Amino acid sequence: MNQFDRIFALHKLLCAARYPVPKQRLQERLECSPATVKRIIRDMRLYLDAPVEYDRERNGYYYADNAQGARFDLPGLWFHESEVVSLLVMDELLERTQPGLLESDLAPIRKRLQSIMNSQHLGTGELARRVRILRAAARPAGQWFKAVAGALAARKRLRIEYHGRVKDAQSRREISPQRLTYYRDNWYLDAWCHRANGLRTFALDRIRAAQALPHPAREVGEAKLDAELAASYGIFAGAAHHTAELVFSAEAARWVADEQWHPEQNGEWLADGRYLLTLPYAQPQELIRDILAHGANVTVRAPAALRSAVAQALEKACAQYQK
Repeated sequence: MNQFDRIFALHKLLCAARYPVPKQRLQERLECSPATVKRIIRDMRLYLDAPVEYDRERNGYYYADNAQGARFDLPGLWFHESEVVSLLVMDELLERTQPGLLESDLAPIRKRLQSIMNSQHLGTGELARRVRILRAAARPAGQWFKAVAGALAARKRLRIEYHGRVKDAQSRREISPQRLTYYRDNWYLDAWCHRANGLRTFALDRIRAAQALPHPAREVGEAKLDAELAASYGIFAGAAHHTAELVFSAEAARWVADEQWHPEQNGEWLADGRYLLTLPYAQPQELIRDILAHGANVTVRAPAALRSAVAQALEKACAQYQK
């Protein structure tokens, strides 16, 4: 642990403590000798004006409140080494998944983080070189991400031109944005559609134009959003009225048992080593695609309609190779 980490760790320890922290505990948490603890406290008092006081009765250190009763905080932007690394990994992830998406907005923060890393002799080039991100079926967020995010943060309505894939038609809508969702390497916007008078999910890459309106956005409670847009399987909206029962082979179970297909799923190991996964869904399209991806390693036990739909899809696929 270097000097920066020890100062940061000591600050967090003193802020969280209700009573003076004993010297022995400081030594253990800061991983240093008594002399180093005293030197760190001296430097904090001298260079950072930290109000570190010593309680002789309890043989410990604490922060003294100022005249207004406020607690001391470290000046500037302080991060523990592991936190700086985590932030840089997140930044690298964003840059590689959506290049240039928030480049200008995050540039000052990125510069500050790199400065912190350099001051601690950690460097950032090696980290970026050794982070590998693989994406599948990802689509660019499109040029209207900032406009959508801005209206979302300001709680304003949007007028959008939207081209839907299902009907292959373009429409103009006035919407109240509720939240952004990053799902399977793609961005979606959950919003109240004033034309349809209901909640809808829009793929950001299908927005052809977006204009912020001065009218305040209609607010929809988190519970209602989850009930209508997050209760069913995948990105499809609607309350989940069906429960799928999927039985995976013992081989596939070694992976599936550790995966989350749905927040309300249930898993059960069967006596023969197979794995039973049950989960709610409304529309079966996306669920069928995921079931087909496991091929012969999964069997739909229920409901009958889903079992039949998967069987028909498999029959059509086999027919392609029998021509």
